[in-house]
Amino acid sequence: MNIKSAILLRIRIAFLFLVLFSFAIIWRIITVQQVEGEHWGKLAQQNLLQYRTVKATRGNIYSDNGSLLATSIPFYRLCFDPTIADRELFKNGIDSLSLLLSRFYKDKSAEEYKLLLKNSRKQGKEYLIINKDLINFQGKQTMSEWPIFRAGKSKGGVMFEKIDKRFRPFSTLAMRTVGFVNENNKGAGLEYTFNNQLAGRNGEALFRKMSGGHWKPVHDESEIRPVDGIDIQTTINVNIQDVAEASLRRHLASHDADYGCVVLMEVKTGEIKALANMGKIAPGVYAENYNYAVGEQGLTDPGSTFKLASMIALIEESGMQLTDTINTGKGEYKFYDRIMRDHTPNGYGVITMQEAFEKSSNIAISKKVQEVFGTKPEAFIGYVRRLGMADPLGFQMEGTAKPRIKTPTSKSWSGISLPWMSIGYELEVTPLQTLALYNAVANDGKMIRPIIVKSTKIVDHTIDEFETEVLIEKICSDKTLTMMREALEGVVERGTAINIKNANYKIAGKTGTAQKLKDKTYTRTYYTSFVGYFPADNPKYSCIVVIDNPRGGQQYGSDVAAPVFKEIADKIYATDLDLHQLVDLKKKDIINSKLPVIRGGNYEELAQLCNDYKIANHTKSEISEDWVSSRAVNSAVMWLPRTTAKDRLPDVNGYRLRDALYLLENKGLRVKVVGEGRVVRQTPAANSPLVGVSTVLLELK
Repeated sequence: MNIKSAILLRIRIAFLFLVLFSFAIIWRIITVQQVEGEHWGKLAQQNLLQYRTVKATRGNIYSDNGSLLATSIPFYRLCFDPTIADRELFKNGIDSLSLLLSRFYKDKSAEEYKLLLKNSRKQGKEYLIINKDLINFQGKQTMSEWPIFRAGKSKGGVMFEKIDKRFRPFSTLAMRTVGFVNENNKGAGLEYTFNNQLAGRNGEALFRKMSGGHWKPVHDESEIRPVDGIDIQTTINVNIQDVAEASLRRHLASHDADYGCVVLMEVKTGEIKALANMGKIAPGVYAENYNYAVGEQGLTDPGSTFKLASMIALIEESGMQLTDTINTGKGEYKFYDRIMRDHTPNGYGVITMQEAFEKSSNIAISKKVQEVFGTKPEAFIGYVRRLGMADPLGFQMEGTAKPRIKTPTSKSWSGISLPWMSIGYELEVTPLQTLALYNAVANDGKMIRPIIVKSTKIVDHTIDEFETEVLIEKICSDKTLTMMREALEGVVERGTAINIKNANYKIAGKTGTAQKLKDKTYTRTYYTSFVGYFPADNPKYSCIVVIDNPRGGQQYGSDVAAPVFKEIADKIYATDLDLHQLVDLKKKDIINSKLPVIRGGNYEELAQLCNDYKIANHTKSEISEDWVSSRAVNSAVMWLPRTTAKDRLPDVNGYRLRDALYLLENKGLRVKVVGEGRVVRQTPAANSPLVGVSTVLLELK
């Protein structure tokens, strides 16, 4: 045999060997797959193997400035497969691991943990829940560096079972508005209404049932990964919401009332900035247990706040003037078999229609409506419809109640229906429905749909954006609007709400006090309200306050609900610079031209600057703070300490941008800047809670 033949023979032998080896490998794989298939098949038959849902991470709910109202925080349960770890790895690390587990959980000794781990390994347990307590992300990171665990899942056997928990950074703030979804997919509020968007899409994975009834994921190619939920951005302003809730809760408690609500929205946009609902859950204790502002339980006779609709109908239909007079008699008037009364014992006598509205005379409004619409009540109902009071608002929240408005064809319609309806009885609307009408008057007659969700988004990518939507282009003529705005201002200037009149800005609105019906009989319990807008000469906000069944000496809307409106409006006016005319700094400088324009900043720097330019400056007391405000006193600058609690947002109004950035960024906050000069406005407002705030908007001028 020559060399060439020998080489060919060896090649053939090698090729044959390779073929046989490959055949053996393939046979082995097929055999193993058959065995594994039979194994998994048996597990499936024994109901030990099944596809189970892998939950998606729920989307976040944000306030108007990006603060978190609700988010999902991941927690973890520590699980372990002790059979995976290498023998030497397990042997060398078990003592240290057991000690660390004992110190962390504080429920077993190190020896007990060591025995648990060793016995589980000996018994071949592939899925051991070391402790049922949940740990946070920091705890997970720490444990990942422990002995054995640091080898990871595939070599160390450690598994962290992720469990999302819903968290509200502002605790109970806007609790019912944010809402909830329970295990049966029932719920309320935004969590329920936008559940499809927030929930995302769950995944699916194969799980194997282990001893103890626990399920261990089997990671294979058939796993369907979950798709996380979409975020929603609301129109809620946390600062205004906080003010509304605090004021409402305090006044509910002082009157021992059953429940109350506040809705405050922007006139031009319809964006709801506060939606507070409080019900009594124990004596003197109130919580957000139902959405009375929009739900069925809040659907009730509105009382005198409905007189706005009656006045508009009268003016539009008959050309009535506010100066027209009407005789109300001595406080009682009989319609068919029913007596209507005014609040004053001796009546108002002859008064103008403007006075009738300002004093909230039931007799005057009802007599006039009966005079104009008595033979054509369907025409009055037509105006009610044109004013948007009979149709649902299409509000962005499940459970919104529909108005109940009688018509002449209704079975319960009677001779007294029209006069009683004209003053807010024998019909049922929600507070939000009433607010929409008053907002339309403030908005030059344009009725817009109230909104509470501005957009849905994934990270910074907007999915849907909800714009301001006009429901009725013009609810009435401009002439009628002018007359009614004058009448609404008169209620506060001279009428039933004169107690909330103030010198800083004008409020326009209407009080309401409705007797509650029980067993078809009106009782001595009341539904009180105040609804209006401010500032009256250039409206920015509209608001309604409702307090149900106040007890004690005060039981009218003017005494119970109106003060809540005033309290909320005052605080908004004090913090919203858009409601003020900005100080003309140049004019102020002319008054004291010797002094530079100083609003505030670092004390040492400002004091040194004044000293260098020989400007007198001093303090009332020793300054221990780094940051100050200033005030001109005669020909000198007085320094005033500006303190901020650690858990509150610093006050940087009046500061130069450099100083403002220093203070805010040292708090870990991102800063967005609009304009040049000094800070004239910061959002969120100074001294707001830091919790949930990530970005601050500074407006400079």
